[in-house]
Amino acid sequence: MKPVPDEVVLRQLHWRYATKKFDPTRKIAAEDWRSLEQALVRSPSSFGLQPWKFFVVTDPDLKATLKTASWNQSQITDASHLVVFAIKKNLGAADVDRYLARIAEVRSVPLESLDGFKKMLLGSLSRPVEEVNAWATRQLYIALGFFLSAAAMLGIDACPMEGFQPEQYDAILGLTEMGYGATVLATAGYRADDDPYVKLPKVRFKPEDVVVHLNG
Repeated sequence: MKPVPDEVVLRQLHWRYATKKFDPTRKIAAEDWRSLEQALVRSPSSFGLQPWKFFVVTDPDLKATLKTASWNQSQITDASHLVVFAIKKNLGAADVDRYLARIAEVRSVPLESLDGFKKMLLGSLSRPVEEVNAWATRQLYIALGFFLSAAAMLGIDACPMEGFQPEQYDAILGLTEMGYGATVLATAGYRADDDPYVKLPKVRFKPEDVVVHLNG
């Protein structure tokens, strides 16, 4: 596999920003969206357990309803796609069994050969529910970062968003009944020409201020 040149990666990472104003007339092409969905599907997680679901919203009426639970931020309705990143709440034995069955299927191994791994997973999930949900939330942010980076590589604008009311999202989308909880959002599409944030220099600390090399 030929790697993406360093200059391309750095160029796209510099190009991206948290888009505050999207062009509502521009939509993400189906082929590009399939690639972004694959980025979500292929996101890494601890143990590979994938304690999440990604709810994709493109319906204008539903986005308008969700906007009222998002402090009326325009990205919700103007972006081509809205992704609701949701954790699987109350993870337990059924989730472990589902994951192990998938491992056995994909890797063509006997299910019983995974008994040791199963015991380890169940032990990790035996912690208090609040701790497990917090762990699942941390995994979800890995997927969010994966999504934002993939969007940048494709030349698609995106904005991570925590400014919304999770309980209202859960109610509107019926997530509670499914056992999930809205945790963070990402809108994706294309920047508006008059977004004032486009021309603002990106403010980051110098590498030496945030990266520490420990050479022993």
